[in-house]
Order: sequence, then C-alpha cells, then structure tokens
Amino acid sequence: MSLQEKNRNTVIKIRLEKAKETYAEIDNHVQFAYWRTAANRLYYACYYAVTALLIQNGIKAHTHSGVINQFGLHFVTTEIFTQKEGRLFKDLFELRQDGDYDDWITLGEEDVIPRIEPVKKFIDKIELLITKDII
Repeated sequence: MSLQEKNRNTVIKIRLEKAKETYAEIDNHVQFAYWRTAANRLYYACYYAVTALLIQNGIKAHTHSGVINQFGLHFVTTEIFTQKEGRLFKDLFELRQDGDYDDWITLGEEDVIPRIEPVKKFIDKIELLITKDII
C-alpha cells in the first residue's frame, strides 16, 4: 500500500508525536523504579521516530529488525547518524527484548538512566531532519 503525500505527512507527524509522548512517559516509570517499562518506552520512543523518518524517505520495513536494518543502511552507513547513534537504537531494541521476554534478566537504573538524554537527542535529531522537509 502506498501512502498518498497528504496521508504520508499525517502519518509522519503522528509517529513523531507518539515518539515524544512515549518519551515523556519515561520520567514516571523512573520515578517508581519501573526499569523494564522505562527501557521499553525508551526503545519505542526511538522506534516511532525512526519509522517516521523511514516513511518520510519512502523506505519500507515490516519488522522491528527491518526498521533497525533500514535505519542502519540508509542513515548510519551514510553518516547522517553516527555509529554511536545507530548502536543506541539497536541496543535499546535488545534491552527491550530482554526486559519484555527474558524472565531471568533484571533491568536496573544503570540500564536506563544513561540512555535517557541520548534518546532525547536522537529523537530531536530525527524531528529536525523531518520537519525541515514537511512542516
């Protein structure tokens, strides 16, 4: 299914808003030491922002791994994003997977707190790239 230009821009804006709303949830989870949930929200905040960027650039991905791979291929290897930023997104995916599905993994403050500010910068960078073209 191909998105018409108007619909595509609407979906992009919705995804960016979801990214920002999801990021805003993190403080509440940190306050109550819900580390697994905070890690989940960090990943999804990035995921929504990255999918907006992919949609804006006409790049399709059908799975979470596909989103990560397409982001790496089109934005990290081209040096629009740094290797460190690419690793952040991939590491958050793995952290979320561990927290959501591995009963033997315990996430803690040390897994979440150091990633909060880099995620904010990551989302801001994506929003800047997108908004210069559509808003």
